[in-house]
Amino acid sequence: MIRVLLVDDHPVVRMGLRGMLDAEPDLTVIGEASSGAEGAAMALAERPDIVLMDLRMPGGDGVEATGRILAADRNIRVMVLTTYESDRDILRAIEAGASGYLLKDASPSELADAVRAAARGETVLAPSVASTLIRQVRSPAPPALSARETEVLRLVAAGSTNADIGRQLFISEATVKTHLLRVFNKLDVADRTAAVTTAMRHGLL
Repeated sequence: MIRVLLVDDHPVVRMGLRGMLDAEPDLTVIGEASSGAEGAAMALAERPDIVLMDLRMPGGDGVEATGRILAADRNIRVMVLTTYESDRDILRAIEAGASGYLLKDASPSELADAVRAAARGETVLAPSVASTLIRQVRSPAPPALSARETEVLRLVAAGSTNADIGRQLFISEATVKTHLLRVFNKLDVADRTAAVTTAMRHGLL
């Protein structure tokens, strides 16, 4: 029997997952948690085979909880089950040690098979997630911005003018422009809007 812990802040989602998994002869839900912190504590107390972990929850997100669980017990398999599939979310979860990344539109049979595969030690990825990871591997590494360049660009993203940024960072407006020109060059863009959107796409903001 594969013992599963559900970690999701939505009671209706947990109820649906419990119903689907408990209907399988070899799967049983041994507990539910509504936050990352609660999920990590329960996982280390109950030692389930699989933790189905949502990503964005109050009280600590799923990535933090995943890292905490696996730092204490590498025998527990954590599988992300979420509605989010941004590049940043996927990479953070995989880097934290998640054994799989599924989306909540998976069918009951897909979910059950994924839990069984994770319990066998296999990595389970939704097709769109696998495509994202392949694209990340094939694409060049994102450019590195200095701490000051990141600070300037973050203020640009917040709608600040060069003069505003200069006042907030106690630097001249000319220095702000110099930082922005370096950012444009590193990101291969020509204006402020493109710099912000490109930096966000690369996870730099």
